[in-house]
Amino acid sequence: MRVLLVEDDEPVAESLTRGLGRYGFEVEWVRTGAAALLAEPSDLVLVDLGLPDMDGLDVCRELRARGDVPIIVISARADETDRVVGLEIGADDYVSKPFGVREVVARIRAVMRRARPALAQPEPTQSSTLSIDRRARRVYVAGAEMALTPKEYDLLAFLAEAPGAVFTREQIMEAVWDTNWFGPTKTLDVHVGALRRKLGESVAVETVRGVGFRLTLS
Repeated sequence: MRVLLVEDDEPVAESLTRGLGRYGFEVEWVRTGAAALLAEPSDLVLVDLGLPDMDGLDVCRELRARGDVPIIVISARADETDRVVGLEIGADDYVSKPFGVREVVARIRAVMRRARPALAQPEPTQSSTLSIDRRARRVYVAGAEMALTPKEYDLLAFLAEAPGAVFTREQIMEAVWDTNWFGPTKTLDVHVGALRRKLGESVAVETVRGVGFRLTLS
């Protein structure tokens, strides 16, 4: 799914682009309203209100006049008036800064369920040993359902988005515990250990020394 990100704050844009990419979204990042209006069509638009060349509300208004692409406003403006105006001119949702990547992903999926149901559904993870029903948040190993805690599920589901790929500890913490996590990463080791005990030998969460973890399927 292709997302157009209209954001002039480089750290915010880079974090969102990186985070959304890990959830399978293809992100095109532009810094100005003018660039947004010239961009190729996308499946959804994330637009900041505080752009350097024009008000983000004007970008929303113009995009809505052109078609029905879903629009989510992301802004540091928490004033109720901005929220109301944004929604009234055609935005589908409004997210206030600061926010975490998981919140934005949840908002995207909620909007897309209403606007483009076929695009909103995450791809199922299935192999001969592991099956993840993401809608029901259920995990099956060799046909048997595993009882996982919410965070154990989130961790496994994230690693299973790219079996065999190595994710750093920081990437996992950002995706599973969100960007606002500032504590030690020891909790990650605890959850990895719990997953290993529950999954057995058919599904392995491997440690890549000095880097992070990867999921391998037999």
